[in-house]
Amino acid sequence: MANNFLKRHYFLPAFILLLLASTCNNENGVGKKDSTISEKRGGTMSETVSEEDKKWKEILTEEQYMVTRKKGTEAPFTGKYYNSKEKGIYTCICCGNDLFSSETKYESGTGWPSFFSVISQQAIKEEKDVSHGMIRIEVMCSKCGAHLGHLFDDGPPPTMLRYCINSASLNFKKK
Repeated sequence: MANNFLKRHYFLPAFILLLLASTCNNENGVGKKDSTISEKRGGTMSETVSEEDKKWKEILTEEQYMVTRKKGTEAPFTGKYYNSKEKGIYTCICCGNDLFSSETKYESGTGWPSFFSVISQQAIKEEKDVSHGMIRIEVMCSKCGAHLGHLFDDGPPPTMLRYCINSASLNFKKK
């Protein structure tokens, strides 16, 4: 009888752990797009990711790679542009796409460069991001898909938007 009790009460927790492990395997979506591209080319996902990784790792620093290709975040108040007051255009570090003007940059107090508008809505892509137990809007470069940061609705007038962007995802062209 005690044996039956143990079997019944350990089965449910074991089943839940197994279920969680299988669903968390790819929770942040990395590689999903690559697998589709790879399948179209007749390769495997690991081959495509490996080829992409090699390309980007040659071009980018370790931090730039982690932020733009792996959807990471730099530590606040550490990026080279968070406190910059220079006039010019902020571009994608990966492909050079024009993204933000210094005219729309403002001090948000968050430790990351913040902008209330983009150069053009065609310069970026926005997607819902539910990672880390939050609901946010991810901002990506429309040209190469690089992760730039997130969009929030607590910015200043006239847009009331805050594009909170990682310095590691940006380059800067002085005016």
